[in-house]
Amino acid sequence: MLETSDLRIRKLTEILPPNDLLNEFRLNDEQASFIVQNRSEIVDILNGDDDRLFCVIGPCSIHDAKAAVDYAEHLAEKAREYEDKLLIIMRVYFEKPRTTLGWKGMINDPDINGTYNMEKGLRTARKVLLDVLNAGIGIGTEFLDPISPQYTTDTISWGAIGARTTESQVHRQLVSGLSMPVGFKNTTSGSIQAAIDACICASVTHTFLSVNNDGHLVCVETDGNDATHVILRGQNSGPNYYPEFVEEALSLSNLTQAPKTTQFGVVIDAAHGNSNKNEIRQVQVLNSIAERIANGEKGISGIMMESFFESGTQKAAPHQMLVYGKSITDPCVDWNTTAEVIDTLADAVASRRSGKQL
Repeated sequence: MLETSDLRIRKLTEILPPNDLLNEFRLNDEQASFIVQNRSEIVDILNGDDDRLFCVIGPCSIHDAKAAVDYAEHLAEKAREYEDKLLIIMRVYFEKPRTTLGWKGMINDPDINGTYNMEKGLRTARKVLLDVLNAGIGIGTEFLDPISPQYTTDTISWGAIGARTTESQVHRQLVSGLSMPVGFKNTTSGSIQAAIDACICASVTHTFLSVNNDGHLVCVETDGNDATHVILRGQNSGPNYYPEFVEEALSLSNLTQAPKTTQFGVVIDAAHGNSNKNEIRQVQVLNSIAERIANGEKGISGIMMESFFESGTQKAAPHQMLVYGKSITDPCVDWNTTAEVIDTLADAVASRRSGKQL
């Protein structure tokens, strides 16, 4: 018979099922309790029941396990210092959506050399997640592939859906069954309404095909996720972190049946379109947001910041050719400057509480 399928498939390689990896790298009771509490506290902030500022800070993407855990230890120290004002989690991204071509993340190509050893990538990523938790900090990540979350979600406190996938039905369905709060970014064209629509869609029950932890095809029925919210990440035409965009997001949300987390406030991503992927500009954006918070502006529940040990970015290459602690995707703010920004954000929350405007 003439073949009509798999005509463009070069190779099929079996991957270990999620349960095998989860059993190899298991959460302990202390880590599990921390994650449950972390998720609950984030939801309280998003709902307006906790006046701290939610902060997602860390590398644009994780490519070096050692540097990731080293960074986690530094960030955890700052998180403990300001735990009464800020709830800081680490940005731990293993999958990178690409506008055209490029390195797609640690899970896809852990050796950064085109060998695409995905089983190694999954195993390395899983170990990094547990090591970051051991450092004492919660984890935020972007969900891109609809199957890989089976290997990681038990460790995640907060998730994001990117600008290119906010309108994807597959990702809205996925979020409806996830166990943590999840933010949807406005689209690259700037549509905030699309992100609100995604929040509404993900808040209700869905039925779809997926894979369970034993690697078997299943029909999934979800309850819906009532802890979704909007992330303002800028747009093709420029930034959207200004007060009028926050007001627009809240106004549009309040006209809908969106979850309370969507209606109360937004998270502002200081990178991407809001800084034109410029790390110096990113700091300016965050300082501007801090000033607004200090002066009592409502509607800002959290911020996102791309930060690593070294400033800027470097070209993706095999590990031995790379500068330690420097991004191989978008440019990041260096650690010393990051620490100063965290200080500023904590001071802003303190000013807001006292009612003393700057």
